[in-house]
Amino acid sequence: MAKESMIAREVKRAKLVKKYAEKRAQLKADGNYVGLSRLPRNSNPNRLRNRCKLTGRSRGYMRQFGISRITFREMASFGLIPGVKKSQLVVNLKKLKLYY
Repeated sequence: MAKESMIAREVKRAKLVKKYAEKRAQLKADGNYVGLSRLPRNSNPNRLRNRCKLTGRSRGYMRQFGISRITFREMASFGLIPGVKKSQLVVNLKKLKLYY
């Protein structure tokens, strides 16, 4: 579980990005880079970090599901994610044409 302060910081950044999105787009279109530099740093969408919706973990994030790989594995093992199941390797030597 990520620290509460890190999760709160990401929420704050997301709010700033949303607040300054139109102004940032207008300044970019005008080519006013001095005006862009005067905006808050956290209003830049590049500073946002994807985080797991359940644990807040930032590394190993899976975009398709919105959760980290660890959480994904646990949920998939318990069958909590529809359409996802653990794969099994079944080796058929005749199919692979491996004869000893």
